[in-house]
This record gives sequence, structure tokens and C-alpha cells, in this order.
Amino acid sequence: MIHVLATIELHPGRREAFLAEFAKIVPLVRAEAGCLEYGPSIDVQTDIPAQGPISKNTAVIIEKWESLDALKAHLVAPHMVEYRPKVRDYVVATKLQILAPQ
Repeated sequence: MIHVLATIELHPGRREAFLAEFAKIVPLVRAEAGCLEYGPSIDVQTDIPAQGPISKNTAVIIEKWESLDALKAHLVAPHMVEYRPKVRDYVVATKLQILAPQ
């Protein structure tokens, strides 16, 4: 199994528009072979001291895939190829962490 944390840095004030566009692909991705979990998350304000600063300009996509091959197929799926230009103007940078559970 592969876990992915995709941290998407967004232009100020664009997170809601990004999430609205992102919501359109979630059902398509969840239907992909090998997808176990896929969805966006945003910071929640808490009183937990170890929590870092809250960002209103990021979204973290939490993903679980059966295999690295399933993740690679996802990256080139037609709906993902179509989606990327739709959010290009919202996104500043994307950072992927690809992890294996231990």
C-alpha cells in the first residue's frame, strides 16, 4: 500500500474555488482501480500546542493506493489530465509525500 500527502499551496483567496473544482474529480478518482482513499483536507484551528500555524491558502489531499502502479496510473488518468489546467491559476505549488506504512 502507498500513502500520499499532496500539499497544495494556493493563491490567497482561491481555496474555495479550488476545492469546488477538486470536488468534481473526487468520485472519478475513487472509482479508479487501486484507489483506497482520496479526499481533500484543510487546517482546523485547535488548542494543541504542537500544531503549526494555520494556513488559509493550503489544501492537503490524503490518498491511499493499493500499489505504486495504481498511483502512477492515476497521475495520467484522463480526468486528471483534464483537471490540471482547470486549477492551474489557483495553485502556487504542489508538494508530494509518497509514503509506505510500517
